[in-house]
Amino acid sequence: MTTRHIGTEERRARLVLAHRLSPAARAERAEDVARSLVALHGTDPATVYLAVGARLADPGGTVADVERALYEDRTLVRMHGMRHTVFVFPTELAATVHASTGLAVAAKARAGLLKEMAAGSDGRLTPGWLEGVEESALAALARRGQATVNELCEDEPRLREQFTYGRGKSYEALQTVSSRLMRVLGVEGRVVRGRPLGSWTSSQFRWEVAPPHAELPVAGAQAELLGRWLAVCGPATEADLKWWTGWKVTEVRRALAAVGAVAVSLDGGGAGFVMPEAVEGPGEVAPCAAFLPGLDPTAMGWQEREWYCPDEVRGALFDRSGNIGPTVWWGGRIVGGWGQRDGGEVVWRLLDGFGGREAREAVASEAGRLGSWLGGVRVTPRFRTPLERELGAA
Repeated sequence: MTTRHIGTEERRARLVLAHRLSPAARAERAEDVARSLVALHGTDPATVYLAVGARLADPGGTVADVERALYEDRTLVRMHGMRHTVFVFPTELAATVHASTGLAVAAKARAGLLKEMAAGSDGRLTPGWLEGVEESALAALARRGQATVNELCEDEPRLREQFTYGRGKSYEALQTVSSRLMRVLGVEGRVVRGRPLGSWTSSQFRWEVAPPHAELPVAGAQAELLGRWLAVCGPATEADLKWWTGWKVTEVRRALAAVGAVAVSLDGGGAGFVMPEAVEGPGEVAPCAAFLPGLDPTAMGWQEREWYCPDEVRGALFDRSGNIGPTVWWGGRIVGGWGQRDGGEVVWRLLDGFGGREAREAVASEAGRLGSWLGGVRVTPRFRTPLERELGAA
C-alpha cells in the first residue's frame, strides 16, 4: 500500500479549516472553539479571550461568552494540563487530561515540594505538617466557595510559612508554602482557578475546589487525548506529539497504535500521522487572514513549525523562552505580527513582499474586526516579544 503524501500547502489548508481560521468555519460559542482546538493556552488570561474572539462568527460578545462558559455554565474549566501548563479545556475533558498527563506531573510536583520544603526549613516543615495544612485549607476553600490565597491564609495562617528554595545556589530565594501548595493541588486536580480579581485581562485568580470527575485508566485517557488532538492538528510528527503532550515516546507510540493512526509522508522527507478518517485532504481552501494572540494554540500547536512559521520572522515573534507573540496569518502560515499602541489601536507589520492588494486588504479588514471588538482595550501580552514591543511603542 502506497503511503499517502501530505505536502505543506495541504497541511496549511487543513489548519485553516480545523482551527476555524476561515470565516466559513467560525463558531457560534466559546465551547465550540475550545472543543475544536482541544485546549486553549491559559498562562496568559487574555489569550483565552483573544483566541476565542478570532474564531467566532460574531466576536462582539466574546468576553461575556467566555465568562459564561467558565464561571456560570462551567462548560469550560481552567486547569493544569500538558507540560505543567495552565490551559482552558472543555469540562468533559477534565478527567481525560488529569489521567493522561496530570497524574505523572502531580506526583513529581508533590515530591519536589516536599523535598524542597524539608531542605529549606531544616526539617521543620514535614510531610505530616503539610498534610494538616492542606486539609485545613481545602476545608476553608469549600466553605468560602471561592477564595484568594490571601483569604485562605486568614483561615489557615500556616499557609504563610516560608522556606528557602535552592539554598546555596545562585537562584536561592524565599518561597511561601501557599503559592507552591496551591500549584500542587491544582496539578493534582483538587482545585481549579475561579473568577479573576479584575477584568478579563487580569492574571490574579480566585481558587475553588475542583468538581469531581471519574478516575480513568491512564492508557485509555492518553489514547483519547491524542486522538482528539491529532484530529485537529494532524498530520503531526512523533516529535510534535511528544512535545505537545509531554509524554514519554513509548506512551506516544502506544496511543498512536490505540487510535489506529495512519502514517503519512511530509515535505522535506519527514513522517507524520493522521487519524484514519482524515487521510484524504480537504480539497482547495480559499486563503484568509487571521490575527492570533500570543501563545495561541495554533501558533503553539507543533514543535516543528517550519511549514507555517518562516525562519525570517522567528527572531521578532518569539521571546527568549520560546513563547510566541501576537501573529498575523494568511492561508495557514504566519506572515507577520501585530501589537497595540497605548490608545488600543491595532497595528501590524507584514513580511517584506507579502501578498498582493487583495491579501493586504484582507489583513487590514481582519485588523479592523479585531480592533472593533477590543473597543480600545489595551492588551499587553504576558510574554512580550521584540516585534510586539516595537509596534506598541510606535
